[in-house]
Parts: sequence; C-alpha cells; structure tokens
Amino acid sequence: MTNILVEWVIKTVVILLILVTAVAYLTFLERKVMGWIQLRVGPNRVGPWGLLQPLADGLKMIFKEDIIPSQSNKWLYILAPALSLVPALMTFIVIPYGSEITLFGRTIELHVTRMNVGLLYIFALTSVGVYGIVLAGWSSNNKYSLMGGLRSSAQMISYELALGLSIVSVLLYSAGFAARISRPHAFTARRVASACRACRANTCGSPSSRIIAVASRSP
Repeated sequence: MTNILVEWVIKTVVILLILVTAVAYLTFLERKVMGWIQLRVGPNRVGPWGLLQPLADGLKMIFKEDIIPSQSNKWLYILAPALSLVPALMTFIVIPYGSEITLFGRTIELHVTRMNVGLLYIFALTSVGVYGIVLAGWSSNNKYSLMGGLRSSAQMISYELALGLSIVSVLLYSAGFAARISRPHAFTARRVASACRACRANTCGSPSSRIIAVASRSP
C-alpha cells in the first residue's frame, strides 16, 4: 500500500511540474511570436535567449502585492481562485498518457489512477470551477464584479453543455465512461469489404443485400 501511495505522489508531482512548465513556456513562445509579428525582440533579458523569463515571471507573481478590497469577505476572496484552479489540476490524474512502461523492473502505468467513471469525474470537477468565478465576484462586495462573475459563469455553463453533447458520440463508440488507452476498433476496412461481398452474394439476409444483388445482376 505504501509503494502505491508513493507511486501516486511521484506521478502527480511529475504531471504538475510538466503541466506548469509547459504552460509557462507556451506563454513565453506566444510573447516571442507576438514580438516577431510586431517587429520587436520579445523577452530576451533573463537567461540565454530569454529562456528563464517564465521563471522570473513566476517569482514576480509570487512576491507581488496582493490587493484585497477593504469591504470584501477576505477568506472567500482568497479561496475563490483556488476553487477554480485546484479542480482543474485534479482532472489530470485520470487522463491516460500511455499504456505502461517497465522501469527498474517495475511495471508502471502512465496514469495516476484508473476510474471506471473517469469522464464523469472530469466533467464534475470542471463544473466546480464555475463556482470559483461566482464566488470571486460575490466576495468582493462589488455589484459590478458580481455581475461580471455571473456573466462569466453563465458563459462557462453554456460551453459545458456543448462540450457534454459533443462527447456523447465518443461515449457510444467506447461503450463506457473510463478514460483509457483503447486498442484500434475491430471494424476495419477488411470487415467492410467482406460484408459487402456477403451482400452481393445475398447471404447476409438484409433487405439491402437483396437490392445490391439485383443491382449487381442488372446489365
């Protein structure tokens, strides 16, 4: 049991480090591309070719002064961003990044945990992020912030409805809610060709096979 917990912790830390680093350097890449488009140099002061700029931005954000409105609910105002960030990061523990690898004689699955309802888990956690936005607007004790939070939450809910409907076809194809790496589907072009030959030979018994057989015999 201890080994499993240690493995879970290591996997979670690695995923979070890769995720945070990838997001930081995607922002760096965006700033570089925008600089080239606008005939500017872009970030190039910190580290070689500016590659340490994301680290400097992170340190600046950590030590930046946190301004809290005087009439706001302080604890809810601080909790609101975490309520949106933490559930979003928790969804990555059920996403499979591969099947499995063997490392130091131990077979390691390339996901933190396996759930039979992985997609439902992802949808449930991403829905919690809506409350963080509403809570941020309400806890500031400002009617304009509250209106902005309500508008943003309504926008996110409308996106979630479309996303939920778009995933229905994937659920029907995979026949389950588990997020896993599946083998290629057995319905290949060879089976399609054999089914067509059976229809031409009028051996599959379907109404379409009789139509195809008649059409193939006609000049």
